[in-house]
Amino acid sequence: MLYYIVKRLLLAVFTLLTILLVSYCMLRLAPGDPTRSNTLGGEEQRMDSEKGDPARGNKSMREKLALDKPWPVGFAQWLWNVVRHGDFGESAAVSPGVPVTTLIAERLPVTLGLNLCAILLTYLLAIPIGVTSAVREGGWFDRVSNLVLFTLYSLPVIWVGLLLQAYLCKGGRGSWTVFLPRAEVADDGNWSIFRYLYEVFRAYALPVVCLVYGGVASLSRYCRGSMLDVINSDFVRAARAKGLPERRVIWEHGFRNALVTLITLFGGLLPGLIAGSVLVEHIFGIPGMGTLSLASLTSRDYPLQMALFFFSGALTLAGILAADLLYAVADARIRINR
Repeated sequence: MLYYIVKRLLLAVFTLLTILLVSYCMLRLAPGDPTRSNTLGGEEQRMDSEKGDPARGNKSMREKLALDKPWPVGFAQWLWNVVRHGDFGESAAVSPGVPVTTLIAERLPVTLGLNLCAILLTYLLAIPIGVTSAVREGGWFDRVSNLVLFTLYSLPVIWVGLLLQAYLCKGGRGSWTVFLPRAEVADDGNWSIFRYLYEVFRAYALPVVCLVYGGVASLSRYCRGSMLDVINSDFVRAARAKGLPERRVIWEHGFRNALVTLITLFGGLLPGLIAGSVLVEHIFGIPGMGTLSLASLTSRDYPLQMALFFFSGALTLAGILAADLLYAVADARIRINR
């Protein structure tokens, strides 16, 4: 097991370096750069502009980001700063002069809390629905759930988000407007814990709904399909023949063997925890990682984009490794020994 983990970690490091190299190359080859971004407003450039020489600020910024050097040299310089000093650089356009790790640390808790709630609700709803649909295949619950889930899966998240804002948020068209149109909680210092939780619920309930409904629709279908593959297997029939309770047969014998598919899907959830949802965060005004990623993309903020690529790639590889290890936990037939 230890040898396998070390080997996979070394492979993950090589894969991450390849991802970062390709990402940096694509950024440099794409038209434009941060010095030509309209959002660039660093103190150095403003001072030089007041002196009548705006080109000095751009030249200084290009040298700082190694844009005046070939892209392999620029990548090597960026990678050396990360490995040697743990320095991902400073933002060039979104918040000029601010370390990108500071920007990420400010936005990450919001996105983590939002996505953790969404993932927890998705699994709590999808697994029972999928298992029940498989056990009662062809019944009324299976048919109704199929119709509802396919309908939910076909609804665009941007349309659902705007519709919820229009009819359920304060100031909208609906008569029941308990929710807030923006995900903001302004504590005046006199709130009790219950009032604070209520205000958090008002601000984040609708964004969580937008993140959950599509995941429930897809995950429950995967769960149903996996259960159907094992529900009529010989070991399930043998468990029933022993006189075991049906609940134990379904959950201990059937569901555990159907977990492989769900574990595979779970491996891709880790990068989503920090990537966030750009559409949902934009619609509800959530200051999370999704809006930060969009801002870095539109302003061509190279240091911030590379930091986001690094963390997203690292979490993706960590999710794949975690899924491989969980296979052996879920299925006794799987052994990781090399």
